[in-house]
Amino acid sequence: MTEATFRCGLEAVLAILGGKWKPLIVYHLASGSKRTGQLRRLVTNVSEKMLIQHLKELADDGVIRRIDFQTVPPHVEYELTAFGRSLAELLAPLCEWGTRHTSEVAMIVEKRARVEEVA
Repeated sequence: MTEATFRCGLEAVLAILGGKWKPLIVYHLASGSKRTGQLRRLVTNVSEKMLIQHLKELADDGVIRRIDFQTVPPHVEYELTAFGRSLAELLAPLCEWGTRHTSEVAMIVEKRARVEEVA
């Protein structure tokens, strides 16, 4: 197995958090463990299939831990590992930036949508 090389630290972060939903999953787990259904409600517009896929990838990468309570009906929760908590700390400044620039970002998103309608 060869070691991956990254030209900068951001490439390493994106190798783990790449994907539309992974940063949101990590963000929501930063406040504590959650069941799949809770995450489904918190991460709006994600399909159940994509949520499960991202949860599996994050667990395989050591970012989150899947806790199976071995009960009937099934009870499974997800929580951040220490590695995942260190990633969640990186998301806080991004959230602050997004809050400060919400109106500008909304205008950009609306502009993109209009351009896509024309194309």
